[in-house]
Amino acid sequence: MPQPLTIGIEEEFQLVDPTSRELKSHIEEMLVAGAHLGDQIKPELHRSVVEVGTPVCADIREARAAVQHLRRSLVDMADKSGVRIVAAGTHPFSHWKDQEITERERYVEIVNEMEDLARANLIFGLHVHVGIEDRELQILVLNAVRWFLPHLLALSVNSPFWCGRKTGVKSVRSTIFKRFPRTQIPDSFRSWHEYQKFVDLLVRTNCIDDAKKIWWDVRPHAHFKTLEFRICDIPSRMEETIAIAALVQALVGKLRRLFESSLCLRVHDRAVIMENKFRALKRGLDGHMIASDLRGERPTRELIAEMLDFVDDVVDELGTREEMTRLRVWAHAGDTGADRQVAVWENTHDLRAVVDFLVDETRRGL
Repeated sequence: MPQPLTIGIEEEFQLVDPTSRELKSHIEEMLVAGAHLGDQIKPELHRSVVEVGTPVCADIREARAAVQHLRRSLVDMADKSGVRIVAAGTHPFSHWKDQEITERERYVEIVNEMEDLARANLIFGLHVHVGIEDRELQILVLNAVRWFLPHLLALSVNSPFWCGRKTGVKSVRSTIFKRFPRTQIPDSFRSWHEYQKFVDLLVRTNCIDDAKKIWWDVRPHAHFKTLEFRICDIPSRMEETIAIAALVQALVGKLRRLFESSLCLRVHDRAVIMENKFRALKRGLDGHMIASDLRGERPTRELIAEMLDFVDDVVDELGTREEMTRLRVWAHAGDTGADRQVAVWENTHDLRAVVDFLVDETRRGL
């Protein structure tokens, strides 16, 4: 029997002042109020960010309950202490220069090393872990699943604004984070041994102290036996987080099935995948991407539907048919968080109204 594909979901939220709609340094108050959540609530680099992570979940039903509980808990704690919770990849107008850094050794070290690159890294993501015990299988899945990372980003784009400007891209978060080293789409590796040799080289030459400072869009986790997907903006709506997590799990499940049957997918060059990543962050669902046969470009919505066809034979086993059905509707005619933010701005020309909208979107379904 194959090991169950466990799921863990981490989300990074904004702490916002309800009057000014600016980001507010409020993490210490949230950590005190959330002491009952234990290690499921954590600080991040900036004091206006709070991160929550689910326990290891056996399936998407457990993951949904955990995400709903954590989001509801955050909203309740924030309301009681005079702030609001926002889920979006960037704040529409708060400036990184005005944000305070969290006084934790890890974050102080990062700021000392990166300086303004770290201070400006005011972004909010969704990370999905899928459990894979076999490290060699992790590498096989990593190599193949890289192709689908732009598809996941296209679904999640939710950061069209940065420092009060409409940026012209739908995931400016993706362009901000790439200024860090060891980000973006990883290269492929022939084996776990080859990957470990690369990590050892970075440690030996004082580039990093451990593999947690490898921040690729998908990575083998340094301490847990999981493959961690890091490419997505945090969706405003809980249901979109759950749908994306279910799709990530299905991709891993399908690829595992192929490899266990001695089958494989073409491993595409990083440079080609990076072209698709730019198209995804620029246009979201409304653009085109290079097709997997490399013969031309096709609408992104069609390619996502094709990806859903690819994973269809593992969906019932995973118990995620409902989520996949929702994704098909979304991919065919739905909008993204970025589209909805821009629509509010075009109607109001008021970025504070965009923040108010995001507060409501974050509460949706709780």
